[in-house]
Amino acid sequence: MSALRFEISARSAATRARTGTVHTPHGSFQTPAFMTVGTKATVKGLYPSLVRSCGAEVLLANTYHLLLRPGPETIAALGGVHKVMGWDGPILTDSGGFQAYSMADINAIDEDGVTFKSIIDGSKVHMTPESSIHTQNLLGADIIMAFDDCPPSVDPGAAPENQTRLRLAAMRDARGKAYDHDRRLEQGNERTLRWLERCVRAHERSADQALFGIVQGGTDLDRRAWCAERVCAIDLPGYAIGGVAVGESPEDIARVTEATAALLPESKPRYLMGVGYERDLVAAVRAGVDMFDCVLPTRNGRNANAFTRGGQMRLKNARFERDTGPLEEGCDCPACSPGANGLHTPDGAPFSRGAIRHLFLADEMLGPILVSLHNIRHFQRLMLDLRAAIRTDGWARLARDWPVLGASARNPNPD
Repeated sequence: MSALRFEISARSAATRARTGTVHTPHGSFQTPAFMTVGTKATVKGLYPSLVRSCGAEVLLANTYHLLLRPGPETIAALGGVHKVMGWDGPILTDSGGFQAYSMADINAIDEDGVTFKSIIDGSKVHMTPESSIHTQNLLGADIIMAFDDCPPSVDPGAAPENQTRLRLAAMRDARGKAYDHDRRLEQGNERTLRWLERCVRAHERSADQALFGIVQGGTDLDRRAWCAERVCAIDLPGYAIGGVAVGESPEDIARVTEATAALLPESKPRYLMGVGYERDLVAAVRAGVDMFDCVLPTRNGRNANAFTRGGQMRLKNARFERDTGPLEEGCDCPACSPGANGLHTPDGAPFSRGAIRHLFLADEMLGPILVSLHNIRHFQRLMLDLRAAIRTDGWARLARDWPVLGASARNPNPD
């Protein structure tokens, strides 16, 4: 039996969007799907049943972090990542390739793999395509990712200020010579393909774990096409677009995603890695992407930033001090509608903005928990509305109901 089966149930007539179901050994999930991130085999501070009550159907765990602690052998001895996470639904694990990018200044990359400096004790950790797949085989997720070489999408010399680590890595690797971004993109593509072939050979659980290949190429559409052609020539259960939302503008994210998604097989799930904000998700769905993940809902939730249909709400602002309203009117998350999720407050009332603000200022755990749950539900509600828009081509209604999407959401075919 195949480790993954994808059924497309409806297609948009106005866009390339489609909705369907991905079937795995641990159940199914609807697409478009936004995967909630549980980096270290847990969604921080949230009981699994609460995460599910917010509409999450599939979770993501991080191979690099679980390799460091507690180790894949320990996860396997404890019954696998599903048991450790207390989650009986589908799980995806990334490969560690993104950590090679995001921690570029403290690692070394060569043809064999990546040598990391452990963020726990500073020891050297060597990860290869083979060891990444072996680790994921032990973890036991339903969908596993190929180990890829994720280069900077834009020249580090022209990257935003928050890309200092990439600039330092580029300077180190150039060894006194000028950094050649075109050559780095070419190198990343070639290495990604060679590493994918090694991942396929190393994969020992193809009957119950679906291996996805990853397309790189930065913002260069010709390089994206080169990589997509060769990655998709290897028959896999699904394919991903990597190296996106790592320094580019929203316009470039949409341009690269639209061009690359069109090159991926129609009958296989398409996964845009690490994205993102609502406008990016909607643009990608209309381009034909089926799966997403991002740390934004829970990371922002832990920092008192609530997502709403009208935009983000920064709850530490003084204007919320005595605000008795819920985080968002009409939201059915555990914070806004406790009774709808099996939770109860004495009078059935929602937690107010002012009360939640107090919890953050007092460093109480409940504040991050409530806003994280609200944010998870926010993105699941967007997925529900996207599926409805696909079935009916109701893009105008989606734009009306989600002001955060802006003017670009009103017309799916602006040309």
